[in-house]
Order: sequence, then structure tokens, then C-alpha cells
Amino acid sequence: MKTCWRDIAAAENSYAALRAACSLHGILLYPVRAPSADITCYSLNSVTARKYENEIRGAECITIAGGPYSSACYREVSLYADYVVVGEGEHSLPALLHHIMEPEKTPIPPGVATSEAFIPPDSNVFLDAYPPFREVKGYIECSRGCPFHCGYCQTPSLFGGSMRHRSIDSIVEYANRVRDARFVTPNAFAYGSDGRSPRFEKIRKLLSNIESNIYFGTFPSEVRPEFICREALDIVRDHCMNTKLHFGAQSGSDRVLKQLHRGHSVSEVVSAVELCHEYGITPVVDFILGLPGEDEEDQLKSLDLIRWISKYGLIHVHQFLPLPGTALSGALPRPIISEVQKVLGKLALRRKVTGSWCDHEIRFFTTPSNDIT
Repeated sequence: MKTCWRDIAAAENSYAALRAACSLHGILLYPVRAPSADITCYSLNSVTARKYENEIRGAECITIAGGPYSSACYREVSLYADYVVVGEGEHSLPALLHHIMEPEKTPIPPGVATSEAFIPPDSNVFLDAYPPFREVKGYIECSRGCPFHCGYCQTPSLFGGSMRHRSIDSIVEYANRVRDARFVTPNAFAYGSDGRSPRFEKIRKLLSNIESNIYFGTFPSEVRPEFICREALDIVRDHCMNTKLHFGAQSGSDRVLKQLHRGHSVSEVVSAVELCHEYGITPVVDFILGLPGEDEEDQLKSLDLIRWISKYGLIHVHQFLPLPGTALSGALPRPIISEVQKVLGKLALRRKVTGSWCDHEIRFFTTPSNDIT
């Protein structure tokens, strides 16, 4: 049986990782632009799920859906996809494909839902057991999981509240296969740690063994503002090529940050920006506007912080999007007041602000090129 992977721009790195995992079992995932052959796999987020639902419903082949949206809404997705991979796919997807090819020999594995039943995952993926990529190059996922349960974020529900790390030897092996080494992680400065207390000696050991150009704490990963200190920036200065550091403020209101369970304050964001400026590193700072519970005063506080950051760095803004599987999944975005929109527009014309505070699809289908390095 021929197995295909639906080519979706927002899921390119998932394809690189899952193609590598399937290849360990002798299964090749062929990229396609329409449902094809015997089996077609999809990775869906909250925006792409709407775009591809009808295509999956009408497909004449066996369909498998995974990704953050499918994992959180597996009951809904199982009504139009034949199988749904819930959570991590490195083990369950190849096992499911073996079941489809030889149903009499292998059962449906844990971590897979159908319209009739769901078998919950029974373990977490050990990252070193699977290559981050093979023939199809991708970013190197060095960590999974997050101990912070921010109200808008799917990471803990997908990957757990404890951090898991790929070993230094494994990361170095794959980083040295590419010219520019970029990483996927909820918090680059948490590598090797429990996610709350940094272990900078492990980060330095990791980066000192990589011979490629290193981009750490920039797209597609980021760091947390309270982890930005002189020791962290010394590591970036000594080992990395990136001249930017990407981190999340999310709000300029301490009241809103507390409601979100962000685990940091506005003052720690200010300190992070100031330290980056001192080191000659451009901060790229994320904000979410229209958060539930946010009032006009909170938005104006965020706007004040955005204005101030624009003197030293760049800002990436998007409107709150309730994601399934999060504490705020049932909440609606608050309107963004006209004064905020007006200032963001002016800053965007100056190329100080990028993002999607009016259109969620921009967030998932484009990458702000000036934020990368």
C-alpha cells in the first residue's frame, strides 16, 4: 500500500519528523497536493482544519489526521477522517500504518481514535529513539513539554507538563548535518532542565559541540523573558549566529499575565529587552491582544509596552485565538480598540510590528521574514 502525506505549509516540520519516524519501519511518506493512493495523512491546526475538512470527507482513500487540532478534537475529526492520531505520532503513526496494511496481524495501537473507539496513548515519546529528520531536512526538536500552563497554549496538553530533552549527542549529530542549525523547543534556555530553573552549563556544552551555524532562541523556537540574563546572553554571543532573540510578553498588564498563569511579570519583560539591547541583540517580542478578561486599560498597557519595545526591537502581535484543549478554549476574543489598531498600523508601516491582529490565517500560513535571525 502506498502512503502519502498531504503537503500543508504549516506542517512542514511535522512531515520531516514523521517521515523520518516512518522510515525506521520501512514506510515512505510521499508528499502530495491532494488525497492520493491508498492512504493520505494530514496534520491539522485550528485554522487548517477548516480548510481541509471537506477534502478529507470526500477523499476516496483511507485518511489519517493528526496534529494539535485533531488531538484536541479527535471525536469531531473522527467523523470525517478514518483514523485520528492523538498526541505524539512518532510511534503511533507507523504502528497504525502497519495495522492498516496487515489488520489481522497488528491491532490498532494506543493513541489512535476512530468514529467507534479511542485507545488513549499509554506512553510519551523518547526523543532519542527517533531522528528529527532524514532525507527531508527539518528543524531539530531538542525539547518537548512545558511546566507552565498558560491559558491559551496547547503545549502541555499535547506533550505534558514535564520537559523531555533530546540528548546532546543526538542533537549534535543532526545539527552538524546542516549548514544552519535551527531548533524547535518551547523554551530554548530551558534545555536540559526541568523547565523552571535553567541549566546553562548544559546549553553551553551542547552548543560548543555544534560545528554548523547555530540559531538558538530565534524562529522557530523562542525563550521566556525571565530566562534572559547575562549568562544566557553570553552563550548566545559566544556560540550563535542569530542577532535576534524571540520571546513572549503576551501582555503589558500584570493582572492579565497572572490570569494567564504566565509565570513572569511585565518588569521581567522590560529587563529582558534592556539586557538584549545592552548586548546588541534585537528582541522580537510576542503579544496577544483581545485576551479574555482583558479590558481597555489592559490593552492600553500592552500598547504602552509595545511602543517602548519598538525603540529597541521588533514586536509580533496576533489576536487571541481560542485553541481546543486549553483552559481558554471556550472563550471569545475581546475587541481590539481603535486606538490600539491605529498605533499598530503605524508601527507596521515602520516595520516594527508584524503579525495578525486582524486575520488569524496570516499567523499560520506566513512567516515574518524579518523575525528569523
